[in-house]
Parts: sequence; C-alpha cells; structure tokens
Amino acid sequence: MQDSQLVDPFGRRITYLRLSVTDRCDFRCTYCMSEDMVFAPRAQILTLEELYAVADAFIGLGVRRIRVTGGEPLVRKGLPSLLARLGAREELEDLAITTNGSQLHSMATTLREAGVKRLNISLDSLKPERFAEFTRRDKLDQVLDGIEAARQAGFKRIKINSVIQKGRNDDEVADLVAFAVARGLDISFIEEMPLGSVSSHQREITFCSSEEVRERIEQRYQLVRSNHATGGPSRYWQVAGSETQVGFISPHSNNFCGSCNRVRVTAEGKLVLCLGNEGALDLKSLIRRYPGDSERLRDALMTALQLKPEKHHFRTDEQVQVVRFMSMTGG
Repeated sequence: MQDSQLVDPFGRRITYLRLSVTDRCDFRCTYCMSEDMVFAPRAQILTLEELYAVADAFIGLGVRRIRVTGGEPLVRKGLPSLLARLGAREELEDLAITTNGSQLHSMATTLREAGVKRLNISLDSLKPERFAEFTRRDKLDQVLDGIEAARQAGFKRIKINSVIQKGRNDDEVADLVAFAVARGLDISFIEEMPLGSVSSHQREITFCSSEEVRERIEQRYQLVRSNHATGGPSRYWQVAGSETQVGFISPHSNNFCGSCNRVRVTAEGKLVLCLGNEGALDLKSLIRRYPGDSERLRDALMTALQLKPEKHHFRTDEQVQVVRFMSMTGG
C-alpha cells in the first residue's frame, strides 16, 4: 500500500480525513452549538460533487480512512449518493460516520448498503429529561430506536460517544457502559473541548477527566488494557467478559497530538489542520476558481500540511481558545 504523501513538519503522516458535509443539525447540544445558532448560507456549503473532489484528492495522497461528520451529516440531502461513491473506492480501508442517531431509524440500512462500515453515535444520557437538557431536544426514544436499527443493519462496529461533565451526567458513566455491554457496542468517553462560548455550564467546574471516568467504571466493571485501535485518538480498555471496548479521548489530561494522523475539512471547505487552533486553508475558493483541477488541489493540500502545528494547548478554565463551535468544524 502506498504511504501517505501528506507529511507534516514533525514527520506525522496524514491518513485520516474527517469530512464535514453540513454545519446544520436537528439537535442543539449545549457543548456543541448555541440555541440560536446561525448557519452558513447554503451557497457557501460545498456541493456533493465538491465534497467528493476533496475526498478524492486526499485519497490520491494516501488517506485511507474517512469519517463523515456534521453538524448532523444525516440531514444533508443527497448524502447516500456521496457515501456510495466513497464506499466504492477500494483504496479506503474505512468509511465511517459520526451521528446523533436521530435519523438512523430510517437510514441505517441505506448507510450500510452505501458502504459505511462503522458508526459513532452521540449519547450523553439515558435519562429523558437530562437528554433533553443536553440536546435541547426531547428525542431520546428516537435515538434509542436509531441505535437498535443500526444494530440490525449489521455495521462492522457501532460506538457510543459520551461527553462527560461533572455534576451533570458523571453519575451515568457505569450505566452507559452497561447499555453498551448489553448491546455489544463500544463506547468512548470524551473530555469536553473548549470550542465556542457556552452559557449552559462553566467548563472549569464541570470538567471531568478520563481518569475519573475510568475510576467510576471500575467500581462496577473490570477493565483490561486493549490493543484495539480505530485510527482516532481513543485509548481503549476492554470490559472483562464482554466484547465491549471502552475508549477514552483525553485532549486535556493525555494530549494525543504526538500521534496525530488526521485533518478536518469543514462543510464550507476550510481545511482545519488542528482542532485546537484557528488557522485554516480555504479549499472552496480554490475548487470554485479551478473546477476539476485535481493536481492544483493536491498541491495545495501538500503545501498546507507544512503549517500543521505540533500540538494543541487546551485549558480547562473559562477562556475560549477556539471561537468556532464543534458543529462548525466537524466532529
């Protein structure tokens, strides 16, 4: 297999693209966006053809894993056609989606048939009222139905993603693991990242480290270190006596930048080299000025990689280091 031609100044090879197809979402998760979120005009969002052109350029340079993100990617009209084109690319080892699960009850089989291999489904609470507080939408039952539909559709792996906040949902950690174990799912617990200004909570007060989460799990389950890997930043443990892998994404307490192998492209066509930095390259202008010029696009990507920073510097205090919300970047 060809090595990636995308190498940053620190010798890290980029083999993983997170491709956002929309900034829109049918939820308003408190740590992800504001209630009165202003979305980009549709003309500023990459078309499906432009999104494929970006993915094609990355694949040609050695990217072997693509995760489609949003906003909520499943609200993007025509998405299955893009997924089918990507799913047909033999060079790709993995095509995955991160979703809030709200549309899975009707789309799970379509996604599987398009070639999507893995799903990450956001779920921060199993309690209806608390779920509604986190998402600003009363749709827990819809998400749970979607998870079951995904199980029946036969994906290679399904993983739950849970952002844990002290005093808000940290008491549900073991219950979320139990939910995953009972259904043969994996689960990752995520330290909240300081992206965008939030009003629903104070991050320095609600911060819950991965170590604290693991200690809560081990009050009920035995965890065994695992070599499981998905190409992302999670460090995995296995629940003894089950197939469930428990991952920890720890941007604060265990900086994972040294092995970073990924970049992001936003729905507006901005190449984000680091989640924890504001700098981005405008690919949309290049694509629209030189439509069909794949060589020019590939050259721009290779040049941009020389600006990828060594690491992020997230803090747990109230200072916002990156003003864009996660929904604008792509999960």
